[in-house]
Amino acid sequence: MRALFEIFSIFLKLGLTSFGGPVAHLGYFRTEFVGKRKWLDDAQYADLVALCQFLPGPASSQVGFAIGIQRGGIMGGIAAFLGFTLPSILLLLGFAAIIPVLQGDMGQGLIRGLKLIAVAIVAHAVLGMAQSLANTTRKAAIAVGALILCVLLTGFVGQIFAIILGAIIGYLILKAPVPTTESNKVETRFASRHAIAIASFFILLIALPLLAASTNQTSFALADIFYRAGALVFGGGHVVLPLLQAEMVPNLMDQNLFLAGYGATQALPGPIFSFASYLGAMASDTPLLGVLIGATAIFVPGFLLTYGTLPIWQGLRTNQIARKALLGTNAAVVGLLAAALINPIATQALTQPIDWAIAVIGFAILWQLKWPAWMLVLAGGATGVLLALIGLY
Repeated sequence: MRALFEIFSIFLKLGLTSFGGPVAHLGYFRTEFVGKRKWLDDAQYADLVALCQFLPGPASSQVGFAIGIQRGGIMGGIAAFLGFTLPSILLLLGFAAIIPVLQGDMGQGLIRGLKLIAVAIVAHAVLGMAQSLANTTRKAAIAVGALILCVLLTGFVGQIFAIILGAIIGYLILKAPVPTTESNKVETRFASRHAIAIASFFILLIALPLLAASTNQTSFALADIFYRAGALVFGGGHVVLPLLQAEMVPNLMDQNLFLAGYGATQALPGPIFSFASYLGAMASDTPLLGVLIGATAIFVPGFLLTYGTLPIWQGLRTNQIARKALLGTNAAVVGLLAAALINPIATQALTQPIDWAIAVIGFAILWQLKWPAWMLVLAGGATGVLLALIGLY
């Protein structure tokens, strides 16, 4: 029980301070679990990131779920999910009441400051991972190739090709060291419960549309919409929003209500998939039930696949052929995150010279002064508000 409380409390702190979207979340996770707590090393962490990039659903939440599983079994994964997600769900619902205030200059300054800090956090994570995972000429070449591929071929297609090519090239040109004992591994054997999880993913994907069509109830319709969004959208985060808009507007809610919640989501920490809880509340005759449906249905498919495939993925790490491929995959992940840093994070956030200055200062504080990320988030938000007040934003 103490271990579960520890997992929950750590992820609760991350859920309250992890601004910037899924790629930034991966930076926060690396700082917390690789750099600070040593629950994983960079290679193990990159393996989890690579696995979750292969799977549909909210990649950063799946990585957090997998870390929780490795630390405390399936209950540890649930504790990690609850800790990371509850703050954004509660904040998002409360946020609706103050959206008009945050549409002013101060609100825009706050959001902008948080985006700039996200640039610094992701850059810090990319450089830190590069030092461990792309620290030879050949690994660096794989990382650069993945970066170029993801810049030229955006979205999930570029990401999956980068990871696959990284694995192939890694197998062909890299040498794998002898694997070390991993004390933190929990789910190492593929068992019937993992097969049930994978089967459940497909059963729900088929059954929910049938239930929604046959019952004509809003609850089943919402469960179907959110489950399909979580099951069929790769890349997570902002990628899921257009799909949800097409499903929800105008049949289940007004466009203005949808956009109001979308704007609130951008300003909050935690997973962007929590937006589904807001949509569920707005579209359901019973708001509390809608919140529960939205907060669970959109996450469940990704978690079922993560839980079902994690032991297979871990088992590959002890095979020498697979390890060489994973070394290439790890290097490709560095390039993938670097590409995400360039676009959309930096291209959307760095639009003025002062933006560059704030992002560089934030990176320097992380790299040299080693501030915790949550302190930098607070400082960045306050800086954005201050600049808005004096008219620089």
